[in-house]
Amino acid sequence: MPETDEPTPTRARARIRYLGPVAPHWEVQITSGDRRLGEVFAQRVYARLLMLPVHDPQFRRNQARVERDAEREGIVLTWDLGDEPALDD
Repeated sequence: MPETDEPTPTRARARIRYLGPVAPHWEVQITSGDRRLGEVFAQRVYARLLMLPVHDPQFRRNQARVERDAEREGIVLTWDLGDEPALDD
């Protein structure tokens, strides 16, 4: 099958959240779309990220793989790495 430059239509949306330095480090939430597709995708994400903290050098390589996988499947990702500064009142 020849590759095209056309984007894959959005089939689901997911949020990947860093839980902190104690394993398990990650949580995958399917926020909308095809639940079955999202569950299968979440299994692949856990296989790549579950035991990797965000500061591990392997994390960035696996994050890129997860993003490519999501793009192929038509899943829009949101990452919450917990590094956003807190707002002081």
